[in-house]
Amino acid sequence: MTGSGSVAARPVIVIAGPTASGKSALAVDLAVEFSGTVINADSMQVYDQLDILSARPSPAELARVPHRLYGSVDASESCSAGRWRQMAAVEIEAAWAVQRLPIVVGGTGLYLKALTCGLSPIPDIAAEFRHQATALLEQLGEAAFHRELAKRDPVMAARLATGDRQRLIRAFEVSLATGRPLSDWQNEPLSGSPVAARYCTLVVLPERQKLYAGIDARFEQMVDGGAVEEVRNLLALNLDPALPVLKALGVPELGRYLNGECDLDHAIADGQRATRNFAKRQLTWLRHQLKNDLEIPAQYSESLRAEIFSFIRPFLLTDCP
Repeated sequence: MTGSGSVAARPVIVIAGPTASGKSALAVDLAVEFSGTVINADSMQVYDQLDILSARPSPAELARVPHRLYGSVDASESCSAGRWRQMAAVEIEAAWAVQRLPIVVGGTGLYLKALTCGLSPIPDIAAEFRHQATALLEQLGEAAFHRELAKRDPVMAARLATGDRQRLIRAFEVSLATGRPLSDWQNEPLSGSPVAARYCTLVVLPERQKLYAGIDARFEQMVDGGAVEEVRNLLALNLDPALPVLKALGVPELGRYLNGECDLDHAIADGQRATRNFAKRQLTWLRHQLKNDLEIPAQYSESLRAEIFSFIRPFLLTDCP
């Protein structure tokens, strides 16, 4: 897909996959081989105060090639798909300007679709409407709030679970501010890519049980590596509970441990379970919602490097105006 205008479409590699599938390692290997810049497309790795639990690239990986949009937004802010798309477009253009290959990597499907396909033309929503929606949810409770949303936007209410607070609030605030259901806005034509690019999308889809085992092991490593202290520092900021960073995998679970509501073993088990459930949803979305040029049916490892490199080279040599 190309953006608007007469500028020739230039290459961008997109790497998608569930959490713990080896995406970051693949991105670094591609960046080393093809003089690339790695651009984050993970909605939690974008936050500054969430280094460990978001599984940001290691210092060794960061040192090997340029990385962009990691830890670039303060935890006190909310990074929407639209905001991320604008930042990503700037970084893609900057990479091209110095003859580097943009490599966009992440598991946030909405971000990837916003970049490659565009966004629905939903206007910016003033913060007051989010505060009104959040206050109403706290007043009514989740079940009653869900019923109120169903009166305004039955389509979105049918799609969203009662406990999906963030998306329920988003649907309600859009309806409140614009007078139109969010589902109506989402049916509008998409805006298209913000850059004149041709995309090659690689999707890493490991076998589920191996992925789950890797998730469990990595969560324990995060705890050993300081995740509890990271959550302690995050909670000490006294942020708005509606902010996305406080919903990040592991934050609620380790927060309950810090509040004395459970022991650490239970918090770890809950965090692992939440991450496995999230990965399951990612796998479903990636298989059905994201068009891919190459499916990698295993967790990325060095043994797959040569095959993937061979696939990428012809794409980079293609002259596509």
